[in-house]
Amino acid sequence: MSRDELTKIILPEDKIPKFWYNIQADMPHPLEPGLHPQTHQPLAPSDLEPIFARELILQEVSSERFIEIPREIRELYKQYRPAPLFRARQLEAALQSNCRIYYKYEGVSPVGSHKLNTALPQVYYNKAQGIKRITTETGAGQWGTALALACKHFGLEAMIYMVKVSFYQKPYRRSIMELYGGRCIPSPSNLTESGRQALAKDPETPGSLAIAISEAVEDAVTRDDTNYSLGSVLNHVCLHQSIIGQEVKMQMEMVDDYPDIIIGCCGGGSNFAGIAFPFIPDKLAGMNIRLIAVEPTACPTLTQGVYAYDYGDVAGFTPLMKMYTLGHDFIPSGIHAGGLRYHGESPLVSRLYHDKLIEAVAVKQNPTFEAAVLFAQTESIVPAPESAHAIRVAIDEALKAREEGVSRTIVFNLSGHGHLDLFSYDKYLSGETEDVEFSDVELQESLRNLPQI
Repeated sequence: MSRDELTKIILPEDKIPKFWYNIQADMPHPLEPGLHPQTHQPLAPSDLEPIFARELILQEVSSERFIEIPREIRELYKQYRPAPLFRARQLEAALQSNCRIYYKYEGVSPVGSHKLNTALPQVYYNKAQGIKRITTETGAGQWGTALALACKHFGLEAMIYMVKVSFYQKPYRRSIMELYGGRCIPSPSNLTESGRQALAKDPETPGSLAIAISEAVEDAVTRDDTNYSLGSVLNHVCLHQSIIGQEVKMQMEMVDDYPDIIIGCCGGGSNFAGIAFPFIPDKLAGMNIRLIAVEPTACPTLTQGVYAYDYGDVAGFTPLMKMYTLGHDFIPSGIHAGGLRYHGESPLVSRLYHDKLIEAVAVKQNPTFEAAVLFAQTESIVPAPESAHAIRVAIDEALKAREEGVSRTIVFNLSGHGHLDLFSYDKYLSGETEDVEFSDVELQESLRNLPQI
């Protein structure tokens, strides 16, 4: 069947990648080392062992191009991988565009997002090390849901600190976490010292991923049977998500096509990294491909942040990482894309952006929901508000190409469905959604306590 006839581009199970792709093997400039939060000296692997599984630490610092995916993980991936690549024919028609628009649909996973791609291996490696309990944070709840399911698969307890504003905006994500056997509480909480401090500072705080990370890390270090798990930002998380882009490359070959533009929403960076990083070697080899990370104007980490060492959390428990940051004290507005409300960016994404190998765009809430509604009405899938940021820019690029009279191939990552985000859609449809932007005054205030390195 020709590319002009296919709508669903589906790989067979035997094409699930056998290896994760590690971008660190091909980066023009290596990452700056992570620093110990107290001494500010370069991290040693032993510094991370109190909260991370040893195999994940090795993956974090590895420069091997390909790292084998354990057979047990590949078997679990078969439940939903390879994920389909769709040709967005109805959207193309609505835009009257000559562009070919494709989307990789990660919402087919049991938890409705791409997060299970890394939750499964993270829990697997912790189980192999004898860990009994995992703590984590979650923003919109997609990561917490994935971790709860992964822990149930491998018989571990899951303790999840969910950012308070999203906890109440998206209550049914908590329901699913508990259905899978996890425990989910709103953050900041009274269970940890860092949570109590945040509440004392502002009893009405909406919470943030940085606060929730502090709580989860503090919880983990107090128990010998417990490790901490992070759903984005870190190198090994981006590594695990690389199966997305690897599958896209094979699927594009099936229709004899190749992207001019790859787009992904970007909070901590994992789903953008997952679809974009496998294309970086092509770009380095001379292919004319654009890789665009999309973030909200309310939390414009790449487009307005500074490239500097910063903590990943409020309390300063985490290592210092060189990244684009708005400052670890930054409390973003309670926008509906809870998964994009993080002050920092993946060090890998940050380095590639600094080297101008990728681009970044910030978009407002109302135009983002407008794009989400058009996508739902044409392609029939209700997208998560996070994913809708990628849809917005895909539409903008298609309209730009129409104005220029050219045809381009656009691929974006639809990293999750929005079935549990209907509260947010209700707010938009009733005209109650605000376009929140980030001012220079707010930036200077949030950067005031940036570590001096």
